Amino acid sequence: MSSFPPSPAQPGQDQSVGELLSVVTSDLQTLFRQEIELAKAEVRQEATKAGKAAGMYGGAGLAGWMVLLFLSLAAVLGLANVMDGGWASLIVTAVWGVVAAVLYQRGRTRMRTVSPKPEQTVESMKENAEWARHPTK
Repeated sequence: MSSFPPSPAQPGQDQSVGELLSVVTSDLQTLFRQEIELAKAEVRQEATKAGKAAGMYGGAGLAGWMVLLFLSLAAVLGLANVMDGGWASLIVTAVWGVVAAVLYQRGRTRMRTVSPKPEQTVESMKENAEWARHPTK
């Protein structure tokens, strides 16, 4: 059985309104299915691109972490030329501890400003509901 809609009548043959509506409905269903398939293909393509970009961000994060690790090691070795290696390591560790504390505090402050409820959307929906109840106001 073919998935194509029935072919229109030959010229000179009359089709009933019901048959015409059936053909139009079938065509619209086919068009709708094709549009959904196109949307799915586009979403898959965009998701693939986003996944690759996320992988590159992850690689960049790892590379940045390695840079900081080796830069810290270089700082320890540089300080070890003028003082004991243990103290040099302790100084570099303390610097990273201060950086971590500052970043934690800034992140905590910003997180407290985050609202899990979409305030503007809720307000807009309340306005829409009010308008729907009284459209002339």
